[in-house]
Amino acid sequence: MTHPLEQLRADALRDIASAEDERLLEAVRIRFLGRSGAVSEWSEKMKSLPKEEKPIVGKLLNEVRAAVTAAIEARADEFRAARESAAVANIDISLPGTPGEKGALHPLTQILDRSISIFRRMGFALAEGPDVETEWHCFDALNTPPDHPARNEQDTFYLRDGRLLRAHTSTVQIRAMQAAAPPIRVIAPGAAYRRDEIDATHSAQFHQIEGLYVDEKVSVADLKGTLEFFLRELFGADTAVRFRPHYFPFTEPSFEIDVKSKAVKGGEQWIEVCGCGMVHPAVFEAVNAARGDSAYDPEKWTGFAFGLGMDRLAMILFDIPDIRLFAQNDLRFLRQFA
Repeated sequence: MTHPLEQLRADALRDIASAEDERLLEAVRIRFLGRSGAVSEWSEKMKSLPKEEKPIVGKLLNEVRAAVTAAIEARADEFRAARESAAVANIDISLPGTPGEKGALHPLTQILDRSISIFRRMGFALAEGPDVETEWHCFDALNTPPDHPARNEQDTFYLRDGRLLRAHTSTVQIRAMQAAAPPIRVIAPGAAYRRDEIDATHSAQFHQIEGLYVDEKVSVADLKGTLEFFLRELFGADTAVRFRPHYFPFTEPSFEIDVKSKAVKGGEQWIEVCGCGMVHPAVFEAVNAARGDSAYDPEKWTGFAFGLGMDRLAMILFDIPDIRLFAQNDLRFLRQFA
């Protein structure tokens, strides 16, 4: 004799197969599997069955529920596949597709990547630091006197709590020395901020790579060799490099560097590209005081530091007349570097 649950399963499967759309299929699901559905009613009946029948009926009930659920899901998949097929039925695959526009690296990112690659080949590691800095990291640790013009609110962005937007990425050099004992060889790419009037050659935000190398017996010859190699790799092997004496409070002696290269428009003109020098002993002393040791003993260790403006290098190499173009997101400008 057929059990009523077996007849219920047969009825459910028949109704599922004959459902013509998703609305009718949902009605079938509610009739059999809903809270008041036929299968749910049998779950309630289980409580009143004799003890010896419960295992048999319970097993059959689970089989019926699983079979009905699987059939509903399979029928729903059929409706879904049919709907998706209908959606693309009228698409003519022989028509040419809509071309996607390819992106490209921003010119500043390109010059930054090229510069980092050259320094990495010379053994420099990457170092990073915060854009919001303390006055000690930005000025005091770099031997900058209290009356230096760069510390004036007219030139530097100060916050209400006394911190400031870093005026240069030299702050990362200080943090790198605080974190690790010598020898150390790092470059610090990143943004810097100054209260400049915005025009074709000045911006309130710009980008730098600063470098630091500290070891025993590091000399001006090492400084010149490193930066001449970098500049000739960047501008071309025929690039002429000139070092001019200058003054920076955190280096002694200090230099500015000019280049003359055929890669630059008008190739016979000297162009300033970099500031550099040997690390001032006062900087080492400030770092030692912060560390609480004498790791950077100026009698034992020497080093050089340098700073390169990425915006300026990009403007020189790509012949860009206005620094504001870097931040305007004008696709007519950016497509030239794709």
